[in-house]
Amino acid sequence: MRVATDIGGTFTDLVCLEFDRKTGKPTGVKVAKADTTPANFEQGILDTINKGKVDLKEIGFFAHGTTVVINALTERKGAKTALITTKGFRDVLEIARCNRPDLFNFNFVKQPPFVPRFLRFEVEERINYKGEVIKALNTATLKAILKTCKEENVASIAVCLLHAYKNPKHEIQLLQELSKLTNKIEIIASHQVTREWREYERTSSSVLSGYVLPIAKKYLNKLEEKLKAKGLQDAPYIMQSNGGITTLNDVKSNPITMVESGPASGVFGAIALGKVIGKKDLIVLDIGGTTAKCALIENGQVKITTNYKIEHSRTEAGYPIQTPVIDIVEIGNGGGSIAWIDEGGKMHVGPKSAGAMPGPAAYGRGGKNLTTTDANIITGRIHPDYFLGGELPPDHASIAEASKPLCKTLNGSKEAIAKGILRIANANMINALKLISVNKGHDPRDFTMVVIGGGGAMHGADLARELQVSELIVPPHAGVFSAFGMLMSDIRRDYIRTNVLTLVRQQKDTIAATFSEMQKEAISNFKADNYKEEDIKFTYYADLRYAGQEHYVKVLLTHFSRLTALEDIIAHFHEEHEKHYSFRLEAPVELVNFHLVAEVAVEKPDFPKMDASGRTVAEAIFDQREVDFDDLGKHDTPFYRRELLAPNMMLHGPAVIAETATTTVVTPLHEVRVDAYGNLILTLQKTA
Repeated sequence: MRVATDIGGTFTDLVCLEFDRKTGKPTGVKVAKADTTPANFEQGILDTINKGKVDLKEIGFFAHGTTVVINALTERKGAKTALITTKGFRDVLEIARCNRPDLFNFNFVKQPPFVPRFLRFEVEERINYKGEVIKALNTATLKAILKTCKEENVASIAVCLLHAYKNPKHEIQLLQELSKLTNKIEIIASHQVTREWREYERTSSSVLSGYVLPIAKKYLNKLEEKLKAKGLQDAPYIMQSNGGITTLNDVKSNPITMVESGPASGVFGAIALGKVIGKKDLIVLDIGGTTAKCALIENGQVKITTNYKIEHSRTEAGYPIQTPVIDIVEIGNGGGSIAWIDEGGKMHVGPKSAGAMPGPAAYGRGGKNLTTTDANIITGRIHPDYFLGGELPPDHASIAEASKPLCKTLNGSKEAIAKGILRIANANMINALKLISVNKGHDPRDFTMVVIGGGGAMHGADLARELQVSELIVPPHAGVFSAFGMLMSDIRRDYIRTNVLTLVRQQKDTIAATFSEMQKEAISNFKADNYKEEDIKFTYYADLRYAGQEHYVKVLLTHFSRLTALEDIIAHFHEEHEKHYSFRLEAPVELVNFHLVAEVAVEKPDFPKMDASGRTVAEAIFDQREVDFDDLGKHDTPFYRRELLAPNMMLHGPAVIAETATTTVVTPLHEVRVDAYGNLILTLQKTA
């Protein structure tokens, strides 16, 4: 068996693929959902294993994605952290950047740093931007620094010295000295987190990785221990933000790479699905219980960026993390997003969520606020027999009670409020989808939309109609697709180094030598985890810009070698720059960052084709109810069981297709075709 688990803000998902021992072909899929257990994350995983009746002794591959890092950061539940930096630079973390996210927004608030000033320490040393030692490292103050840290109950120390991205010699010395003096405090240095320049971003990344290091290590150790006790033979693989999996030991050394592990896996699952069905240009929308995430895939590729921030908004600059993350937009809009009224009497939905406990009012667990899930129930879009996987009937009395304050304030009926909630939630998601498409020069009409997560298929048809996307795909097991995507990911590690140089012939050897050095580091790291050199596949990227520019464009160096002509790289950059910014310049081109991707392929399951069942579409109908489709009116609507739909079946909206982990809402304007792999393909009816 091959198993993947994904911890979300509200639910923990499990996907289990079973294989025939003789043929090696998949024989079945098990899925399970359980409440996420924030106080004890691994319990949610064990709950899904028990629900799915999975025997851990039979598992040959186990992948895991978790929100433990992002939750620790956003909820400020990490470890007390100190910072050691170069003398004169202790305030880099607090000075941050001067640019506001929204220049004319007077509600801007300067966010406090994760490390207060009295826990930011300095050491005498200096390395210049070329990596040359100007002043040797003086470690005489380390004992005094550690004494203060112990008195203040510091659990983690981040080390970030000036220009260590270019030459980490002094950081390595510091780590060695600190490890001799203490083994009770976790220590991490910037060169272990990022080898990319920009002092504030590098310091912030190091501090945040140090902040989550103790809690992540503790969680991963407990997870490994409990899974082993239940019979798991091999250590689990961990999903990273770059869309690849890695070993447990690798992620323990730098846990910040897990910051967006769940959303990344769903996107890479969609890429794998797109290859099978011949769709290379995709917009992926993942709506969970707490958030909605979206990403754009062009020609089968998703952009990887290190310009990632947490808590970034119009009024907050956020905290940068220089770790490779898929280019994703995430908003606080999910099934549990709470509807609320501001001081001006305007209704909002999210970002605050009801979570799993108490959850939406419909759960009957004491939730006092109306949520997006409750609105979908009021409009009749969720069948009561399929609510929470059929485990719990909706609590209509609690929904009615939760809706009273909104009805009173807005002087409207429960049904009108519900439609308003869905309109606002959809508008929020449309804005997010435009950020990854229209705002970056892409026409949504040129893409196919793939919707995943528990809420993706509920809202997908309305969103596709608004964006004029011609085709919407709901894959099998869409509600747990992020977990499924982990089974489609390879072991991946990104190596990035800043070395600014002009692309001229004299620099050709330097470019080749730098990539060669990075390759050696990658090979050494993979060998330490018992992988063979011949199994490693390398992909080369460079961050390029015109001389005089501040920022850069990432360019794929196809089939890079020492023989690659610089003229070809420059020509490729001109094309990419013009594509992004609509112009090119006759100016020297600079290389800023070397980016090497090292991957080891993991055996992946095929997307199994479905067999024809011989049934008719009508046989899949199990109920007929009135559903409110907002501006399209109320309609007497058939409800279908998805597991009874077979390839080549066609059905016309209005319709609702129910399954264990999600529900697909088909508007009166849409029709549905089931393809050979069991995907639901929604398109506008030709008569509409």
